[in-house]
Amino acid sequence: MNAADPAEGTLEPRRNASISLRRALAILEYVRARPAGDGEVTLSLLADAVGVNKSSVLRLAAPLLESGLLVRDRRTGRFRLGPAALALGQAYLDQLDLRSVAARHLRDLVRCTGHACHLGVLEGRDAVVVVAAGTAATVRTPAGLRVPAHRSAAGKAILAFGPPDLVDDVLGAGLAAATAKTITDPEALRAELRRVRRRGYAVEDRENDPGVRCVAAPVFDHDREPVAAVGAAAPPRGLPVARVRELGPRVAAVAARITADLGTRPGAHS
Repeated sequence: MNAADPAEGTLEPRRNASISLRRALAILEYVRARPAGDGEVTLSLLADAVGVNKSSVLRLAAPLLESGLLVRDRRTGRFRLGPAALALGQAYLDQLDLRSVAARHLRDLVRCTGHACHLGVLEGRDAVVVVAAGTAATVRTPAGLRVPAHRSAAGKAILAFGPPDLVDDVLGAGLAAATAKTITDPEALRAELRRVRRRGYAVEDRENDPGVRCVAAPVFDHDREPVAAVGAAAPPRGLPVARVRELGPRVAAVAARITADLGTRPGAHS
């Protein structure tokens, strides 16, 4: 027996273990992907889905059941996700930081648009920039910038998808004007927020600064609440109205990717 024989003798078990792991993960993923309200899966369905016989499914599922990632109903014999799956998901979510998750996506947005981009959150009645990327000298959207929500694209994006009491609070404080373009009529703001919900992004058209036009779209957390908004800003000459219609869906797509990274299913907020 040469020196390579011991190593060669371990290749097949390692390969088998890898295949078994992939199949066990396939079982877990199949159960996870079941539509809401249809979470329990029969043994036969799992066998067909993974491409193995029923006894193999039981063998592969055994460690998942022992760990609590799966649970099997004693009466029906069907499988569903177990409490350890929730704990695992929550551990993932607890380790996420909104700003670090968004930063890479913002840099990509800067590269593909050439505009100053930022992530804003709602603090009280103000939209506050918490991450800024590619801020140009002609447009100031630095981290820490605070703008009343009703005259901010980020603020309107969050208000449009948030609970009604957020809007009521902003309206109750009054809609102070900064420029001739600021929305100061409560019904006009409500109508604008309805438009934001329909198209999926908000527009700030020189409402806070006569030299700035901005587009923003909401970011949702795993509880399906709007927690932030992604924005792209430029001077009006660099962001004409025609380009706003092109930029809006692009910004919304980036916001959706950040939302997905935060553990929210696509379209879960709609």
